[in-house]
Amino acid sequence: MKGNLTFRLLKGPEIDCRIATINEKGLTLLLYKDARVDQNILDETVGPMNWQRSHSRENANCTVSLWDDEKSQWVSKEDTGKESNTEAEKGLASDSFKRACFNWGIGRELYTAPFIWIAKGDANIVDSGRTDRNGKKIWTCYDKFKVSKIGYDSERNINELVITGKGGQIVYQMDSKKPEQPQALEQKYVNTLYMELKRTGIGLKSMLAKYGVQDVHDMTFGQWKDAMDILRTRPSLEQSTSPDGMNEEGLPWNDVK
Repeated sequence: MKGNLTFRLLKGPEIDCRIATINEKGLTLLLYKDARVDQNILDETVGPMNWQRSHSRENANCTVSLWDDEKSQWVSKEDTGKESNTEAEKGLASDSFKRACFNWGIGRELYTAPFIWIAKGDANIVDSGRTDRNGKKIWTCYDKFKVSKIGYDSERNINELVITGKGGQIVYQMDSKKPEQPQALEQKYVNTLYMELKRTGIGLKSMLAKYGVQDVHDMTFGQWKDAMDILRTRPSLEQSTSPDGMNEEGLPWNDVK
């Protein structure tokens, strides 16, 4: 490993599309990578004998280490994950590994993804037959969505994106020639994020710096989802402080040097 190590950008087939929210009018998608993508990119970039992973806290934390020839030592970065809805222990190990790889820069470009809305006419949205705690219908969709094309600008930001659905039909398209205007984060998501910040006592400044924004409203939906996933792994304080309390110690998104 050299000091200027840079991992390549993800290709379309390496990116998964998952449903984030859904209602009778449409659904939103988030872009993900899986652990096998991280393993493959590590193998091809630094070599299979020059990286290693270890887990702690019953797989909640993962440390990914790369061998530095110049320093003759392992250089490590660590992050925490969350359990999956199916195989809890395996999912926790996989998620913490993927997050540790984000710290190394693998797939970090996914945080620049636009807000992806798929209208009901482009997806088969059906009534699940269940209701939530408020008695509202729960909608579902079994369509498989794929990234058929993706492009990046010189700053490694996504500037072109084509997503296809059932039968290869294009259901979302972002044109690199017509840059998409960022869509402000809806207030309900902002409120939820503030509630989690207050519950944990975590400060606001470092979180905004982590995602390179000046205000919570400037965050993308993908960034909001990532921040919420991290905050939900943090314990509640007996006496929570407001987000403006700026308790910056031990922030979960501070990269391990």
